[in-house]
Amino acid sequence: MHTDTERCVRAVQSKDARFDGWFFTAVLTTRIYCRPSCPVVPPKPGNMTFYPSAAACQQAGFRACKRCRPDTSPGSPEWNQRADLTARAMRLIADGVVDREGVPGLAARLGYSTRQVERQLLAELGAGPLALTRAQRAQTARLLIETTPLPMADIAFAAGFSSVRTFNDTVREVYALSPSDLRTRAPRSRPAPTTPGALSLRLPFRAPLNPDNLFGHLAATAVPGVEEWRDGAYRRTLRLPYGHGIVTLTPRPDHIACRLTLSDLRDLTVAISRCRRLLDLDADPTAIDDQLRADPLLAPLVDKAPGRRVPRTVDEAEFAVRAVLGQQVSTAAARTHAARLVTAHGDPVDDPEGGLTHLFPPTGALAAVDPETLAMPRTRRTTFTTLVAHLADGSVNLGVESDWAETRARLLALPGFGPWTADVIAMRALGDPDAFLPTDLGIRRAAGELGLPSTPAALTARAAAWRPWRAYAVQYLWATDDHLINFLPV
Repeated sequence: MHTDTERCVRAVQSKDARFDGWFFTAVLTTRIYCRPSCPVVPPKPGNMTFYPSAAACQQAGFRACKRCRPDTSPGSPEWNQRADLTARAMRLIADGVVDREGVPGLAARLGYSTRQVERQLLAELGAGPLALTRAQRAQTARLLIETTPLPMADIAFAAGFSSVRTFNDTVREVYALSPSDLRTRAPRSRPAPTTPGALSLRLPFRAPLNPDNLFGHLAATAVPGVEEWRDGAYRRTLRLPYGHGIVTLTPRPDHIACRLTLSDLRDLTVAISRCRRLLDLDADPTAIDDQLRADPLLAPLVDKAPGRRVPRTVDEAEFAVRAVLGQQVSTAAARTHAARLVTAHGDPVDDPEGGLTHLFPPTGALAAVDPETLAMPRTRRTTFTTLVAHLADGSVNLGVESDWAETRARLLALPGFGPWTADVIAMRALGDPDAFLPTDLGIRRAAGELGLPSTPAALTARAAAWRPWRAYAVQYLWATDDHLINFLPV
């Protein structure tokens, strides 16, 4: 979008928050860059230039605006709606792969050479993987500086910097302030967390956001010990690269309140990325709803409760296992099966608030489970053991870098995997915004009530007009039922 100068100028002049994260405005006279909704008086069009990423602005010598704080914009919705090389690379960078494995590790996961990856990112985003990662580190550093009392040296290494000097230089370059000055300017309205490794932050999103089905689904399917709904918030444990964490997510009118407790602060960037992915916070609800609203039979559902998101996951392998455990059983039965696995094979954690007791078992531990101990039909045991074996040896990859079509085909080749299981994994684990469930009983029932075709083939044909947002159409169709997944818990 940043190449459409006229459209970008209109967005800046109208301070349209819908475009925050889509592009960044660099002001030639002041050498600062802003989000489109920056509250200051817009500069003259001739003094504006536009970039596709904050990293590209920084590469060109611009510093972040202190008023609109462009690094706190929601992420670009493109990276979660596309499955090409650039989008897969951006999802991996957000998941901290470059910090842990370097650019060669990023390229290896994508199946391309380092040169190809760098060339593609530079062409589309105006910055290579190292510059994009550097911008992400700067954002993490600012967050830790402003929300924790940690010493600056600890913050430098927690944010991924190799030295305190690099940390100081980067913060000064990006924010035109030293780390100490950033801390001095930070608001003091919130008390510092007393729990070690704990911090509170706000997760922004593009309005509108309907929390009913989003949090309702997560709460209704919560696995005891791993997840819970308490005092108006969804809480769960997180398995992270350097340790573990516990997150509490509370819906607010203009943001999601997020409280994180981490055993290792180096996991902060990854934890935030996974929480945003879980709640689908980088979606563009206006674009999605406008297209679905074009169908006269869907329009009343969209108008009644716009801004529905797809509830996703923080652990793709965990969700796939739970999808198999939930085949042909009720939500309560699926929770019971998963809770037994957690109690027997999950890693225990200490929750300062009580209620959460374990991390969900890793695939390696599940691959060693004796099938005879599983209280389920023999055919589903075979499905379970085959899946976890393929996940453990890497022959089925559900990571953020996976190719959606290829992964779906691999899942369908496994015993016991039909279209429903493969598509629900594609929708909620892989994040495919166009995944569709025409065989789902709830979808077929809703379609019949609305006057849509109710047979899978006919419904699929009608749903072609909803592409590439069929996963969101599923949320609107499911919402016609009175199941608990569709209601914010009281």
